[in-house]
Amino acid sequence: MESKILSAIGIDPGIILIIVLVAILFIFMYLIKVSMTMSRFMKKYKTFMRGQDGISLERSFINKFNELDTLSENSKNHMEEIRRLKEVQNLTLNKTAIVKYDAFKEMGGKLSFALAMLDKDNNGFVLNAIHSREGCYTYIKEIVKGESYIVLGEEEKEALRQAVNAHNELYNI
Repeated sequence: MESKILSAIGIDPGIILIIVLVAILFIFMYLIKVSMTMSRFMKKYKTFMRGQDGISLERSFINKFNELDTLSENSKNHMEEIRRLKEVQNLTLNKTAIVKYDAFKEMGGKLSFALAMLDKDNNGFVLNAIHSREGCYTYIKEIVKGESYIVLGEEEKEALRQAVNAHNELYNI
């Protein structure tokens, strides 16, 4: 049984049959893929909806939104507390350095010391305690922006230098 149309075009009916079978096979494989995707979706949907009706699901969403609001408020409170702590920290003397030395050649043990204590802006003081046989004498010198208006001794300069350089990486200097 030959078709006049196919004979006129010059196409073999066997080739058309093979093309149609390949198309059907491709459509069948695509249908299996869509079916598997839909099956996974339905499984996730059933897991999500398990034991929940519309009202309890809505309540669940409201609870989660309330928790989110609480977390957001707590975060704002924590940021304010951190800001206040930073303000207090800027006022504290948190850059420190101590240099121990022998004030007098006959005394050993490095009982004298120079202590520098500075804030973030390098304001503070240098305390010098000189130990001798007669007693211990302490002197304090004010430091403003890393400089002293009173002449500093070598040990005091060294303590000041160490304190100014302390925590530079924290203050991005």
